[in-house]
Amino acid sequence: MAAALVSCTQASSGGGPGADVPGTSAEPAADRARGAESAGDADRVGREAPTAEDTAVPSPEPALVRDAFATLQATLGETCTPGAGDCAYFLGRVTQELTELDESMRADSKGPGHFAKPLADMKALFATLGEDRTEAHLEKHFSAIVGTRDGINTWMQDHPDDYR
Repeated sequence: MAAALVSCTQASSGGGPGADVPGTSAEPAADRARGAESAGDADRVGREAPTAEDTAVPSPEPALVRDAFATLQATLGETCTPGAGDCAYFLGRVTQELTELDESMRADSKGPGHFAKPLADMKALFATLGEDRTEAHLEKHFSAIVGTRDGINTWMQDHPDDYR
């Protein structure tokens, strides 16, 4: 019985278990005001909470043409030997770099008309490749992939303002 009395005394004096939980007071109006304040806070938090649209991660913009070209250009010293089993990475990488450069050129402020030749070359390559990105299929089109890369490199060298 003494333990129950101590427990009740601590709760009503603000100490002990439940001290951080708002208690009821002898004033019902004060309890209603606290309840309304809590409800208002909850409503305001609901209105201020970010929407799904606000929290969505924006899709990344295509890389700048100069950045996309730089990564393609990094493949110039690389090659592989079709049929030797060492082409999957190389041809996959060149194809991916060409895809990213294509996206960058289309999104560039100069407009796709400025990049008509390289875009036409990439369009022809992508039409030839289709959706198949297997090593055997890419090796079959080795010359077209590497030729497109080298042709775009030559075109870009004549347009230094696009990559510097």
